[in-house]
Amino acid sequence: MKQTFPSLPLCLLTFLLMSQQCTGIRWLALSQTTQHINKTQHCKTLPGLVSSQAQLCRSNLELMQTIIQAAREVKKVCQKTFADMRWNCSSIDASKFLPDLERGTRESAFLHALSAAAISHTIAQACTSGDLRLCSCGPIPGEIPEPGYRWGGCADNLHYGLLMGSKFSDAPMKMKKKSGSNANKLMHLHNSEVGRQALRDALVMKCKCHGVSGSCSIRTCWRGLQDLKDIAMDLKTKYLSATKVVHRPMGTRKQLVPKDIDIRPVRENELVYLQSSPDYCTKNDKFGSFGTQDRQCNKTSSGSDSCDLMCCGRGYNPYSERVVERCHCKYHWCCYVTCKKCERTVEKYVCK
Repeated sequence: MKQTFPSLPLCLLTFLLMSQQCTGIRWLALSQTTQHINKTQHCKTLPGLVSSQAQLCRSNLELMQTIIQAAREVKKVCQKTFADMRWNCSSIDASKFLPDLERGTRESAFLHALSAAAISHTIAQACTSGDLRLCSCGPIPGEIPEPGYRWGGCADNLHYGLLMGSKFSDAPMKMKKKSGSNANKLMHLHNSEVGRQALRDALVMKCKCHGVSGSCSIRTCWRGLQDLKDIAMDLKTKYLSATKVVHRPMGTRKQLVPKDIDIRPVRENELVYLQSSPDYCTKNDKFGSFGTQDRQCNKTSSGSDSCDLMCCGRGYNPYSERVVERCHCKYHWCCYVTCKKCERTVEKYVCK
């Protein structure tokens, strides 16, 4: 039976059908899916899935809505995290998925890490919220809490999230079919594990106070995950310091080793990439660059969102925009606030 991809742009279909490179992020095309997945027949119509992912879909139907939500979260969080950079994660959108994310660049490294973290994060919290019948709250920690604290509440089920998330997101790199290079597979598997380790590090103690008149004489605590946006910022730091690697023999098999400092192995917590990225200054379909023309920049910034860096020295154009804000706010006893609306004109800048 011919596989169909409803309501997807042609270039994304080209990405899904043409590419033979190994990548673990094709499932992010699920962010475009509007269909509610409640029948096994639906699994064969979902875009971006390899055979083992489709099988997981058929055997865990209720999990798929959570995975679709994870794909949407990856897109939203990635684009927000990189809004101040030349590469602003636009490659994840339906219009240009293929070129720069399958070449083993540091952008691909970041996206594999974030995707692996996001799918496990979303599943873990779906267990907590009761959206999945196959799992429930995470286990109560074994250590005895400090005086004034007690374990309770409903912990995020990180164990189940990691178990099912890794099965799904790593499936394309673990296929026996020889598609793509082994170096790419090793790179994507490594970076996906970096993302999951960042998720493990994001499991923190959260507490709720109890006591007379809010005295907080005792706290009920549980293990909960930080927001995905915080995990993404941690991975962005790793992206900025990512290590370029080469695939070369080490002992009896080939491994990824740092290109310029191959006297040490790759560290477990560092993102790695195989190929240098374009500068993303100008539009280049071959490399998946949209360029920065018409991107908004910050005239007073000295960071990556500055007009000098964002516009790559081409200059910028100013424009005025009228904004409406709340102003002259007043507190009324008890207990509400009233505000007026004020309008002002602000000057903004876009790259030439």
